[in-house]
Amino acid sequence: MTLIKSISGIRGTIGGPTGDTLNPLDIVKFTSAYATFIRKSGKSDSNTIVVGRDGRISGPMVKNIVCGTLMGMGYDVINIGYATTPTTELAVRMSHSAGGIIITASHNPRQWNALKLLNNEGEFLTKEDGNEVLRIAEAEDFNYADVDHLGKCTVDNSFDERHIQSVLKLDLVDTEAIRKAHFKVCVDSINSVGGLILPHLLDALGVEYKFLNGQCTGDFAHNPEPLEKNLGGIMNEVANGGYDLGIVVDPDVDRLAFIQEDGKMYGEEYTLVTVADYVLDHVKGATVSNLSSTRALRDVTEKHGCKYYAAAVGEVNVTTKMKEVGAVIGGEGNGGVIYPESHYGRDALVGIALFLSSLAQKGCKASELRASFPNYFIAKNRIDLQPTTDVDAILAKMKAKYSSEKDVQVTDIDGVKLDFPTKWVHMRKSNTEPIIRVYSEASTMEEADALGKQMMDEILRMV
Repeated sequence: MTLIKSISGIRGTIGGPTGDTLNPLDIVKFTSAYATFIRKSGKSDSNTIVVGRDGRISGPMVKNIVCGTLMGMGYDVINIGYATTPTTELAVRMSHSAGGIIITASHNPRQWNALKLLNNEGEFLTKEDGNEVLRIAEAEDFNYADVDHLGKCTVDNSFDERHIQSVLKLDLVDTEAIRKAHFKVCVDSINSVGGLILPHLLDALGVEYKFLNGQCTGDFAHNPEPLEKNLGGIMNEVANGGYDLGIVVDPDVDRLAFIQEDGKMYGEEYTLVTVADYVLDHVKGATVSNLSSTRALRDVTEKHGCKYYAAAVGEVNVTTKMKEVGAVIGGEGNGGVIYPESHYGRDALVGIALFLSSLAQKGCKASELRASFPNYFIAKNRIDLQPTTDVDAILAKMKAKYSSEKDVQVTDIDGVKLDFPTKWVHMRKSNTEPIIRVYSEASTMEEADALGKQMMDEILRMV
């Protein structure tokens, strides 16, 4: 069993001994630490914290403990019930709350759950703030409210509709063009909250749809990560004909992947690329993605005469860079679209609306739209090491080796990334395991994998 404590929250499997799984005692401890941090930070005068959850089976248990603990800390709770991650983020802003907790393990399997922590802007905590929450939790430096100052809990189910309305009001969401296109789509919402909110979004856009795994039971029909190997069901359904597009979301609806009208994967790396191209068609400005995302975003950005920037892996790192450079669009290659005109968070609803707007305005098939972008392939490998291995020293040696190489750009803000003229490789250590992740990209999968394997061999010779 597993319990992972990090700057972004607490994540683990349900059931088992304390300190080794996501259990009631650790949920209380971490929620108390978060509430203590929010109060000490003094960033908001509000005394309310928003709590939303995805459809996981363990959700009611975790939610009840979280809400009760926050009330015990003297906070009023706005319980928004079943909610996507982006809905919860927007709910914090819309309610002017002091923070929010999203109960979701994102793309992890059904036995997992997690607490994702938000600040008063509805955004993930910075590294420094996350570390402070961990410190408070370790010290158990809590002070609970007396009987006259306990918080109260109210239920507010209005935020799904408010989220949808905020998407429809975005200037670049062309609702008229989408309605005129008469799209028919198939959606796999993995038996979680996407099955609750996406029908209402599609109805508002005038899109005809069929849902697979649309019941919010939390009993996921397949591995919930939206990768091709997990999506045979919807790919076959779309391939049988009659659909313009397949739409896939993860359990908390912040990641988004598409299936072409021919049943083939559009490529989750190209979700952001396509949306960015559409945005840049209308508004010029910088773009941002993380170091492990496809080079196609850089190519598309430069085609529009704009500047691309790379950030360290992690949503908060991407949003921080986006604010720094004033990016008009950004995100992550895992299907995460971050559109500042809406909010600084990955949002599949925004991604769907902008993608459909692009498809409708261009009047083409999904496969034709995909073919209009540069074609790259990413190979993902890993090196398992001993816990005593000095990973930082190994990466430093790789940086030193290639820093003097001509035609190689070296970036070290997150591990080491080597940018060659026609390909790249990114090597970074895991925060939770003694491994080095080796991601590489080239114009063919064979070349990408060969580059990754070359670097792995070089690293192993250093161990």
